[in-house]
Formats: sequence, structure tokens, C-alpha cells
Amino acid sequence: MNKLIQNEKSVFRLVTIVSILVFILVILLNRKIFPRPDIMPEFVQYLPGLNAFINGTCFILLLISFYFIRKKRIDLHKKINLTAFLLSAVFIVSYVLYHYFADETKFPSDHPLRTLYLFILFSHIILAAVVLPMVLLSFYYGLKMDVKKHRKITRFSYPVWLYVTLTGVIVYLMIAPYYPFNQ
Repeated sequence: MNKLIQNEKSVFRLVTIVSILVFILVILLNRKIFPRPDIMPEFVQYLPGLNAFINGTCFILLLISFYFIRKKRIDLHKKINLTAFLLSAVFIVSYVLYHYFADETKFPSDHPLRTLYLFILFSHIILAAVVLPMVLLSFYYGLKMDVKKHRKITRFSYPVWLYVTLTGVIVYLMIAPYYPFNQ
């Protein structure tokens, strides 16, 4: 029993470290702390679209996963969630690459939907930071088949992750016309 508690403490520490490191990296990228090359590689222009595609795919996968867990198809539920998790990892790498190479694209200050855009964007960013450790813990408990703890945390992580994936697509659709490489 003591070894199990130590293992959980190690998992909590790892989840905390990973979550904090990702959060700090995103902040540093947005502050342009790292030196960047003078020329943006051509592939970078495709990353926002890729990120939106990944977010949309994860949104659909999460809905399908929910359907299968309701049907008691744990095998499919697990496979679909692992796919969503792996896609989310690809998303983070793509997001970091984009924000390393590209300048920030600003939504026009005189646009009538600016307030709505900023509300969606800020809620998306804040909840993305909040959901990462919850998703990591949810996966840990799910893979361990600790159903009680998995359900307890997923009750909160699932709707937040759904919101983050959906709003990621919405933010992209709203800002896409203003990317310099789309004009």
C-alpha cells in the first residue's frame, strides 16, 4: 500500500512538472524570449490549419469515446482516447513550433466581433492550461483501470477538454483571414 501511495505521488509530481513546463514554454513563446530565425520556414504557414484540424478531430473523437463508454465498450473507449491523447501531443508540438517561428496575428481592433473573439480566446487559453493536468491524471487512472478515480476526474476534465477542442477550431476560423500568409 505504501508503494502505491509513493507511485501516485510520483505521478502527481510528474503531471505537475509537465503541466508547468508546458505553461511556461507557451508564455515564453508568446513573449518572444527565444531568438528566432529571420526567415519563417514555409511549412509554418500550414500549422494553424493543422492545429484546427487536430482540435476538430479530437472534439469528434471525444464525443465518440463518450458514446462507447456509455455502451460499455471500454476497449474502443480506450483506443479512441489514446488517439485523442496522441493527437493532442502532436498539437502541442505543432503549436510550439508555430509560435516559435511566426509573429502573433492580431484580430482587428475595429472588428464588431472582437469582444466575442477575445472572450473565446481567453477562455480557451485559460481552460487549456487547466485541463492539461486533469487529462494527464484522467489517462493515468484510466490506464490503471482505477475506474472510480478516473470517473471522478473525468467528470470535470471531459467537458473542459471538449470546450477547449471546440473553441480551438472557432478561434482558428475567426483569426484565419488575418494570418499574413492567408492574405
